[in-house]
Amino acid sequence: MARGALKPLHESDFEYWSTHHLLNRAGFGGTPGQVRALTNMGLENAVDYIVDYQGVSMAAVEADRFDEDIMRPRSDAERNEIAMARQAGNEAVVERLRLQRQAAQRADRQQMREIQIWWLARMIETPRPLEEKLTLFWHGHFATSYRKIEDSYHMFRQNQMFRAGATGSFKALAHDIIRDPAMLKYLDNNRNVRRSPNENLARELMELFTLGEGNAYTEQDIKEGARALTGYTYDDNNFVFAERAHDSGPKRILGKIGNYNGEDFVNIILTKRACSEFLCLKLYRFFVNDMPGEPTGAARKFIIELAKLFRDTNYSIKAVLKTMFTSAHFYEQENVASMIKSPIQLIIEAIRSLRTPTRNLAALVGAGDLMGQNIFYPPSVKGWPGGRTWINTSTLFVRQNLLVYLLTGRRPDAYPWEKDGSNYDAMHLIEHLRDETGAIDVEQAVVYLLRFTLGREPHRTRVDELKNFVKTHGNEINNTLLVALLSLITAMPEYQLC
Repeated sequence: MARGALKPLHESDFEYWSTHHLLNRAGFGGTPGQVRALTNMGLENAVDYIVDYQGVSMAAVEADRFDEDIMRPRSDAERNEIAMARQAGNEAVVERLRLQRQAAQRADRQQMREIQIWWLARMIETPRPLEEKLTLFWHGHFATSYRKIEDSYHMFRQNQMFRAGATGSFKALAHDIIRDPAMLKYLDNNRNVRRSPNENLARELMELFTLGEGNAYTEQDIKEGARALTGYTYDDNNFVFAERAHDSGPKRILGKIGNYNGEDFVNIILTKRACSEFLCLKLYRFFVNDMPGEPTGAARKFIIELAKLFRDTNYSIKAVLKTMFTSAHFYEQENVASMIKSPIQLIIEAIRSLRTPTRNLAALVGAGDLMGQNIFYPPSVKGWPGGRTWINTSTLFVRQNLLVYLLTGRRPDAYPWEKDGSNYDAMHLIEHLRDETGAIDVEQAVVYLLRFTLGREPHRTRVDELKNFVKTHGNEINNTLLVALLSLITAMPEYQLC
């Protein structure tokens, strides 16, 4: 059993609101019934259920159905045809093949939109929320964008790779990423050949994916790492090692000398303590607290001890997550409702915890974009900055409109009488508060709703504001009033936190 900074929360301290916090962070929230069910399992069993999700059936979630050949390379016959047409000045043939390519690009952009909708639906529907939460984490960590790759199936394959390795070994995931066609294209490693090494992948592998900017490596290490990655390319949808393009000579990387290839390069990086600490810091900021600046005090001790566990378990992501989610530190008050929800967290958590209708998925993808998180289109290789960058006057306005849309079906760009989807029944949120006569106490309902939606004990001022609202609207809780209350609560600044 872990001691020191990683000591577990005592079982007796794991109660309803602890579970509520766990579900928000290790997934996208849960309904009151789901919170109660997990609380009854106890801490270790609840964490095991969330993290060991492979045994949970995915039968109810739609499988993939995407075309892998839309952006296939031209065949030898097609290349010969266009070469001969150009040589003969046959513009009609050249134009026909150009139009075919443009049609394929349009179809691929449409498929990319369908993949976005598919993933959003999967995050909403999945009975394994941590799997999708981690897929989102790795998508932001190993950030690649369709805007440059222009092959939707490559993006989909990468997404599936992150999902398959989400809780496995980071070592395996790092090996997979240097063979991933989307990443190889995004960082130009398909142009990395021994006569003209391209440093992009080697640089970002060290700087952004494993060690952290300026940690434990030099510019010379990047140059030597680039040589190790020469010849790592792809053909259509598959990784290819082009041996003729590979520099097989000796290389000096992080103080070690050998005729290294890409796999050797990754293995050498993983021997550095800085690697485990950098990764645990990123996991900490994603799941525990995204405080600005360098961590200090208890947070720093927690990260250092977690990093040691990471190394000792040969980079087991699952071991780190289980220790994190059972730790007393994870449940301390300064880490509860302390993180600004990402746009995707905001969307999915509202639907999953409040159980609103899903409405129009394409509209939700568009709202994510307006709020700064367009999935499959991270702004740079650094991913999304997160934290306070999620909130500004423009995005806050969209956030509030989004919740009104989910709760009522009313879109800000439509007439008041126009609605998307079905009416929302919110009474399930407070059914458990009914007394033996079937009545629901107004104060109890208001306090519970605030605590459930805001994630922590509400300020008395907020309770009084909502009680007065109920009083002026009949002083009795019904579904119409409950939806109105939720519309007010979700417009509060505190609702932006989880």
